[in-house]
Amino acid sequence: MKIRAFVGVAALSLLLAACGTSQPATETAKAGKGTTPAETVVKIGASPVPHAEILKFVQDNLAPAAGLKLEIVEFTDYVQPNVQLDEGNLTANFFQHKPYLDDFNASKGTKLAFVTPAVHLEPLGLYSKKITAVSALPDAATVALPNDATNLGRALKLLADNGLITLKDGVGTAATERDVTGNPKKLTFKPLEGAVLPRSLDDVDAAVINGNYAIEAGLKPAAQALVLEKTEGNPYVNGLVVQEGHEKDAAITTLAKLLQDPKVKEFIKTKYEGGVIPSE
Repeated sequence: MKIRAFVGVAALSLLLAACGTSQPATETAKAGKGTTPAETVVKIGASPVPHAEILKFVQDNLAPAAGLKLEIVEFTDYVQPNVQLDEGNLTANFFQHKPYLDDFNASKGTKLAFVTPAVHLEPLGLYSKKITAVSALPDAATVALPNDATNLGRALKLLADNGLITLKDGVGTAATERDVTGNPKKLTFKPLEGAVLPRSLDDVDAAVINGNYAIEAGLKPAAQALVLEKTEGNPYVNGLVVQEGHEKDAAITTLAKLLQDPKVKEFIKTKYEGGVIPSE
């Protein structure tokens, strides 16, 4: 009977493993003889720049002493990191701000949560290969914009803050092209996937580019952006995201604390030269 019960439990375990789970992918690696103390493995999705680079700094300099091992999975889009987290294939992700997450949850029916405190801001900027000052933007110019809902509104607000367009009162960062009430230069807007915006600079007069994609393309936001988003009171700070209910998991709170470490802040300031700004 004992043998039969053991076989039954083993079969059930295999079945559960095969079926998978929507729980986040966090594992504890047990220490054996002659090894370091047990580490908690955090599988985290991230944009290559700057998020994965920041995580690699944490992994190399801070995580081992805190009992964490980061398994970093890089994504080049803004959709799959949330899909994979929702399906339980990741413990967390690190690539987005809360307004984008809120819109994603509302449109996709996911239940993902932003972990506070935030880590950094990537200021949105207006770039061009054809002009060197925003005042030189010609009439009927074509301006490429991010095509996702939150960053589109954010980009339009950047243009409005710098006198290129006016927006409907009160619309703020929820603006769409329909909310443009004044367009004295008769600009044409070209919404594009965020990842291709740097490449669009050869074909348009100017483009509003997300900070991570600008840096990844070799642009220097602080030096090359015609105009750059202000940081004061900016809601678009980036941080960790997890499945709802896992915000206080030990591994997540530890990682969030490491990302606030003064060494991380100094790494961000030194490496990105104003293109990424650590949150306070």
